[in-house]
Amino acid sequence: MKTIGVLTSGGDAPGMNAAIRAVVRTAIYNGVRVLGIEQGYNGLINGNIKEMQLSSVADIIHRGGTKLRTARSEEFKTEEGRKKALNVLEVFGIDGLIVIGGDGSFRGAQKLNELGLPTVGIPGTIDNDLGYTDYTIGFDTAVNTVLDAVSKIRDTSTSHGRANIIEVMGRHCGDIALYSGLAGGAESIIVPEVGYEVDNVCKKLLKGKNRGKLHSIIMIAEGVGNASQLGEEIEEKTGIETRVTILGHIQRGGSPTARDRILASQMGAEAVNLLLAGETCKVVGIKDNKIMSMNTNEALEYERDLDQEMYKLTKILSI
Repeated sequence: MKTIGVLTSGGDAPGMNAAIRAVVRTAIYNGVRVLGIEQGYNGLINGNIKEMQLSSVADIIHRGGTKLRTARSEEFKTEEGRKKALNVLEVFGIDGLIVIGGDGSFRGAQKLNELGLPTVGIPGTIDNDLGYTDYTIGFDTAVNTVLDAVSKIRDTSTSHGRANIIEVMGRHCGDIALYSGLAGGAESIIVPEVGYEVDNVCKKLLKGKNRGKLHSIIMIAEGVGNASQLGEEIEEKTGIETRVTILGHIQRGGSPTARDRILASQMGAEAVNLLLAGETCKVVGIKDNKIMSMNTNEALEYERDLDQEMYKLTKILSI
């Protein structure tokens, strides 16, 4: 294999730059040329491709976002669009492709592999919603970003004696809410895998108020329901003044944590090693603190299960 392409696709995640850096430097160390594809599959179709050198990835390991930028591509979802992408790869002499992104990005790589191109995927998504791996790149940073917000919100919540609902990302996976809620001492954690009953949330708030608690934090994942509506119901049922904070895309930004930088570096290097070893249609992950790989088709069949023991612990600690 003489030339490897690398792209980032879908939502950006802190640590993607560290993964790009590892891909480029590991490939060059092994005498392999690297081409960076800008703006994901959309950029691939349009030939937005440039050669990357060691200097191309200097001073980026600590930066959020993605140097290669990202975009979604409706055209790539079509058979004609994928054939066009494959033609572009052939024109540039790209022998294998590394895709950094989530499940949608992996499905794109899977389709290219079916057309004969060796591919390896690196999990880059803050939601931590890929079931085959314990953690995805960007998740740890997102949790710490939420935790920082919780600390600030708690200060003003205590001053006013309010309840605060904090909405975090996670349409189908509640890991950000679960981890940041446990670390931040939230009274209630609401995730899509479990759901909630308003009366139970209210009872917990009133119990806390009756024993002199000055504030309450309710963590809710965006996929569960309407945070503003929940706030109105809580005020109506309890009389406790309730404010809603929707953190939104602030969770995607910021300098990646040490954990995300290390994970991304390890995964980026392993992705290159897999291609050089002749492996194809693979995704990299981490299990039991060890970097591993798996067939893409098999990995995409895994469903992400909520950590029930951790969820149970949040119930015990928030009484």
